[in-house]
Amino acid sequence: MDELRLLHGNICQALGDPKRIQILYALHDEPRHVSALACALDMPQPTVSRHLRVLRQRAMVKTERYGPAVVYSITSPKIIAILDEMRNFLRQTLERQSNILS
Repeated sequence: MDELRLLHGNICQALGDPKRIQILYALHDEPRHVSALACALDMPQPTVSRHLRVLRQRAMVKTERYGPAVVYSITSPKIIAILDEMRNFLRQTLERQSNILS
Protein backbone atom coordinates (compact mmCIF):
# COMPACT_ATOMS: atom_id res chain seq x y z
CA MET A 1 0.00 0.00 0.00
CA ASP A 2 2.88 2.41 0.70
CA GLU A 3 4.19 1.88 -2.83
CA LEU A 4 0.76 2.68 -4.27
CA ARG A 5 0.59 5.89 -2.24
CA LEU A 6 4.04 6.85 -3.53
CA LEU A 7 2.98 6.05 -7.09
CA HIS A 8 -0.10 8.20 -6.76
CA GLY A 9 1.63 11.05 -4.98
CA ASN A 10 4.68 11.20 -7.20
CA ILE A 11 3.61 10.05 -10.64
CA CYS A 12 -0.16 10.14 -11.00
CA GLN A 13 -0.58 13.59 -9.48
CA ALA A 14 2.20 14.97 -11.68
CA LEU A 15 0.43 13.60 -14.75
CA GLY A 16 -2.97 14.78 -13.53
CA ASP A 17 -2.84 17.97 -15.57
CA PRO A 18 -2.94 17.72 -19.38
CA LYS A 19 -0.64 20.73 -19.67
CA ARG A 20 2.11 18.83 -17.88
CA ILE A 21 1.68 15.94 -20.30
CA GLN A 22 1.95 18.39 -23.21
CA ILE A 23 5.14 19.78 -21.69
CA LEU A 24 6.64 16.29 -21.37
CA TYR A 25 5.91 15.51 -25.02
CA ALA A 26 7.38 18.84 -26.11
CA LEU A 27 10.54 18.20 -24.11
CA HIS A 28 10.76 14.73 -25.59
CA ASP A 29 10.94 16.36 -29.03
CA GLU A 30 13.83 18.54 -27.88
CA PRO A 31 15.17 20.20 -24.73
CA ARG A 32 13.92 23.78 -24.42
CA HIS A 33 13.93 26.80 -22.18
CA VAL A 34 10.73 28.08 -20.60
CA SER A 35 9.97 30.80 -23.12
CA ALA A 36 10.44 28.41 -26.07
CA LEU A 37 8.07 25.93 -24.40
CA ALA A 38 5.53 28.65 -23.73
CA CYS A 39 5.66 29.74 -27.35
CA ALA A 40 5.48 26.20 -28.75
CA LEU A 41 2.55 25.26 -26.53
CA ASP A 42 0.79 28.63 -26.69
CA MET A 43 0.74 28.92 -22.90
CA PRO A 44 1.68 31.84 -20.68
CA GLN A 45 5.27 31.59 -19.46
CA PRO A 46 4.29 31.67 -15.74
CA THR A 47 1.95 28.72 -16.33
CA VAL A 48 4.71 26.72 -18.00
CA SER A 49 7.12 27.60 -15.19
CA ARG A 50 4.63 26.45 -12.56
CA HIS A 51 4.11 23.11 -14.31
CA LEU A 52 7.84 22.64 -14.86
CA ARG A 53 8.40 23.12 -11.14
CA VAL A 54 6.00 20.25 -10.38
CA LEU A 55 7.64 18.00 -12.99
CA ARG A 56 11.08 18.86 -11.67
CA GLN A 57 10.04 18.12 -8.08
CA ARG A 58 8.85 14.70 -9.27
CA ALA A 59 12.15 14.12 -11.12
CA MET A 60 10.44 13.89 -14.51
CA VAL A 61 12.40 16.81 -15.95
CA LYS A 62 15.89 18.09 -15.30
CA THR A 63 17.66 21.36 -15.98
CA GLU A 64 20.97 22.37 -17.45
CA ARG A 65 22.32 25.88 -17.25
CA TYR A 66 23.95 27.46 -20.28
CA GLY A 67 25.09 30.85 -19.07
CA PRO A 68 21.94 32.73 -18.08
CA ALA A 69 19.64 30.27 -19.87
CA VAL A 70 18.10 27.25 -18.17
CA VAL A 71 17.19 24.41 -20.53
CA TYR A 72 14.71 21.71 -19.51
CA SER A 73 14.67 18.11 -20.72
CA ILE A 74 12.96 14.90 -19.68
CA THR A 75 14.90 12.65 -17.31
CA SER A 76 13.95 9.42 -19.05
CA PRO A 77 12.26 8.46 -22.32
CA LYS A 78 10.38 5.82 -20.29
CA ILE A 79 7.85 8.45 -19.23
CA ILE A 80 6.92 9.02 -22.88
CA ALA A 81 6.64 5.26 -23.48
CA ILE A 82 4.33 5.04 -20.46
CA LEU A 83 2.21 7.95 -21.69
CA ASP A 84 2.01 6.39 -25.16
CA GLU A 85 0.90 3.09 -23.63
CA MET A 86 -1.76 4.88 -21.57
CA ARG A 87 -3.02 6.61 -24.71
CA ASN A 88 -3.21 3.26 -26.52
CA PHE A 89 -5.14 1.80 -23.60
CA LEU A 90 -7.53 4.77 -23.73
CA ARG A 91 -8.15 4.25 -27.46
CA GLN A 92 -8.84 0.55 -26.90
CA THR A 93 -11.17 1.30 -24.01
CA LEU A 94 -13.10 3.89 -26.03
CA GLU A 95 -13.38 1.45 -28.90
CA ARG A 96 -14.77 -1.28 -26.61
CA GLN A 97 -17.24 1.18 -25.12
CA SER A 98 -18.32 2.26 -28.59
CA ASN A 99 -18.86 -1.36 -29.60
CA ILE A 100 -20.98 -1.98 -26.49
CA LEU A 101 -23.19 0.99 -27.31
CA SER A 102 -23.58 0.01 -30.97
